[in-house]
Amino acid sequence: MAKIAGNEIRPGTLIEHDGGLWIAVKTQAVKPGKGGAYNQVELKNVITGTKLNERFRSDAAVEEIYLEKKDYQFLFAAEDKLTFMDIDTYEQIEIDRDFIGERAQFLTDGMKVLVQSYEDRPIGLQMPLQVVLTVAEADAVMRGGTAAPSYKTAVLENGLKIQVPPFINAGTKIVVSTEDGSYVKRAEN
Repeated sequence: MAKIAGNEIRPGTLIEHDGGLWIAVKTQAVKPGKGGAYNQVELKNVITGTKLNERFRSDAAVEEIYLEKKDYQFLFAAEDKLTFMDIDTYEQIEIDRDFIGERAQFLTDGMKVLVQSYEDRPIGLQMPLQVVLTVAEADAVMRGGTAAPSYKTAVLENGLKIQVPPFINAGTKIVVSTEDGSYVKRAEN
């Protein structure tokens, strides 16, 4: 086991906290105007499934649990189950959609992910930090509004609604963060 700083916790990181195994579901770096920065982390207990919100400062050391990690390829989703294939052995595993949470909407056919197992039980899944998705619909730009930067709502091919800059139109491929679902940049063709 190794210690990591509290600000190094990312979605999918498994830590030992208060005597239990917890997996980070969501993380958000917070830099308040007064006081030190911290990492707001939503944790889920691997065994019981209970959730907990914790703040970890950068100087806080937490125990990261190392797991068996294998590369898998996403095959398909059927109702509330997601099917993945081991790239080396071609064995297939099913994981509940709830286990991955909101990040499941970023899975695309053939996407490579890293599945973390503890005692032959999948307990973590790491996806690429960014994915390329196509904008299905985008709101019209309001002309003559303001000189300040403005954003408009767009619907992506996976049904997710996000805020994008005004120059993004339907059919444009964009890079989206899988951590928080935010627009990163226009994809290069």
